[in-house]
Amino acid sequence: MQNKPKVNRHLRFKKLLLSAAPLGVVALLSACQSATTGDLYEGVGYREARFVEISAVRDYRSCVDEAMVMDTKARQQNDTARYLTSARLLEKCEAEMGPDAKSVPEEERMRAYALSIQNYVKGSDVARARDNLETFKQTFSGRDLYYADGASFVDTMDLILHAGNSENAAFLNIGKGVRAEIRRISYWKQR
Repeated sequence: MQNKPKVNRHLRFKKLLLSAAPLGVVALLSACQSATTGDLYEGVGYREARFVEISAVRDYRSCVDEAMVMDTKARQQNDTARYLTSARLLEKCEAEMGPDAKSVPEEERMRAYALSIQNYVKGSDVARARDNLETFKQTFSGRDLYYADGASFVDTMDLILHAGNSENAAFLNIGKGVRAEIRRISYWKQR
């Protein structure tokens, strides 16, 4: 007699499970969202757009890396032609970046473009350096980079590229070496 209640419990549990299973499946299916063809294309479209964006960032960085190699060779050999080549390549990297590379951090772009300006100065193309400094100011409006000594990139390049306007040097955030050179130039201009 003891076995009979166990069988009944077991049978009741089985019946309950069998009757609840279809309800559970229905509840589970109703909780799932159906994927429409549009949803599938949106997911694929997102992935394709992300791939294009990542490829554009990779291309930009590859371009900058190539220009940096040229910059290193220019410094090692003190070669003005290589400075100019590096500057042109960095300028090209920025120009060809396009909207797909919007994920490149702005400061990374600023550093690369600033190096192109410096390399134009080192390559003796002051006119191009001036033009690119103006482009830098417009593109990265209100932003600046700072040298290791805390001097402002924009102030320093403004002063170097617009020589003759040294009376404002006292108010600019420039390095001690540049400030000393400006004083030396001013002294000899007065003689």
